[in-house]
Amino acid sequence: MSDFIAEEAPPARHASSLTQTLIAATLIQIVATASVLALTAIAPTVAKDLDIGAYWIGYQISLIYFSGMFSSAIAGTLVQRFGPIRIEQAALACFVLGFVGIASAKIPLIIAASLFIGIGYGLNNPASSEMLSRVTPLNRRNIVFSLKQSGVPLGGILASFAFPFLTRFFDWHVALLIGAVAPILTMALLAATHAAEPVNPAPRRSFLKGFAEEQSTIWRNPRLRALSALGFAYSAMQLSVSAFAVVTLVHDAGWSLLSAGSVAAAMQLAGAVGRIFWGVVADRIGGGFKTLALLGLLGGTGYALLFWLTDLPTIAQVALFVAMGGVTIGWNGVLLAEVAHNAPEGRVGSITGGVLVYTFIGVIVGPSSFGSVYALTGHYGASFMIFALFGFAGCLIAWRAHTASR
Repeated sequence: MSDFIAEEAPPARHASSLTQTLIAATLIQIVATASVLALTAIAPTVAKDLDIGAYWIGYQISLIYFSGMFSSAIAGTLVQRFGPIRIEQAALACFVLGFVGIASAKIPLIIAASLFIGIGYGLNNPASSEMLSRVTPLNRRNIVFSLKQSGVPLGGILASFAFPFLTRFFDWHVALLIGAVAPILTMALLAATHAAEPVNPAPRRSFLKGFAEEQSTIWRNPRLRALSALGFAYSAMQLSVSAFAVVTLVHDAGWSLLSAGSVAAAMQLAGAVGRIFWGVVADRIGGGFKTLALLGLLGGTGYALLFWLTDLPTIAQVALFVAMGGVTIGWNGVLLAEVAHNAPEGRVGSITGGVLVYTFIGVIVGPSSFGSVYALTGHYGASFMIFALFGFAGCLIAWRAHTASR
C-alpha cells in the first residue's frame, strides 16, 4: 500500500496491529493449505473405503484449484463490497463445509466439498493482502507478506502429519471432522482480534464488470502484467516439482517410496524457510523484481540440473531437490508484496485477486503439461529440462520490469 498509511498510524498501535494481523493472516493461510491437502494425506485409506483408485485424488486437487481460480477472479469485488474480514470469515466457513462434506464419504458431497474448499482458497489471498497492506510499512512489506505465505508449506506439513496420525486412533471420517475444528477456532480468533467493517455503501458493480475492470488495470500496467506472467510461470514450476519429485526419485533414481517421501517433506520445509529468507533478501536489496529475477534464474538452473539427476551422488540429489523447494516454493510472498506495492490506492485486494487468476492457471496447467511432456519423452529429466524455460523466461521478465521501473 502507500507510505501514507504506514506513516500516519501511531507507532505503538501500528506495531500491535501489524503483529495481530500477521498472526491471523498466517494462521488462516496454514488452515487454508491444510484444508486443500487434507484428503491427499489419507488418500489411500479413503480410496480403499470408497472403492475407487487413489489416483482420483489428482482430479480432486484440480477441482479445488479450478474453483479457486474463479473465486479469486471475483474476490476483489467481494473485498471492496464487504471488507477483508468478512471475506476471510467466509473463506474459513467454506473450509468447515469442505471438511464436513468430505467426511460424509459420499462422492457427490465430496465433489461439492472440494468446490467449497477451492472457493475459500481463492478468496483468502486477496482478503489477507488487503488486511496486511493497510498496516505494513513499505520497507517491511516483503518480509511481512513472505511470513504470511510461509503458511502454505507449513499447512502442507501439518496436513501430511496430522491426518495420518489422527487416522491411527480414529476413523478417517472422524479425523476430518476434527480437522474442521481448526477453521472454526481461527474464525473465533479473527472475530476476537479484528472487527468487521461496515458494508461499503458505494454503488455496487457486477462481478463481471469488477473482473473486467481489474483485468483492464492489470493489462494497462506493465509491472502488473509482468507479475501476472511471473505468477503463471513460477506456480507451474512449483507445482510440477512438488508433484513429480517423489515419482522422479523412485522411477529414475531407484529410491524407495518412504525415502523419496522424506525428501518431498524436506522440500516443503525448505519452502517455508525460503519464503521468509527471500522476503528478507527483497527488503534488504530494495527490489522485489530483482529478487524474482534471481529466483527465476536459480529455478531454471536447478530444473536444468535435474536432467543429470541419476548421475549425481545421493547427497547431491537430496541437496538439489531441497534447494528447489527453497527456490520454487519461496517466491510467492515476494510476488504478493510487489502486487500490493504496485496496485492502485485502495485496490490491493481486487488487484491481488486479478493477478492470482494467472497463478491458478499456472497451477492447473503446469503439472498436467509436465505429465504430457513426460508422455512424449519418457524421461522425467528431459521434462525438467524443458520446464527450465519457465524459470529463465521469468528471470528475463522480472529483470526487464525492474529496469523499466528504475
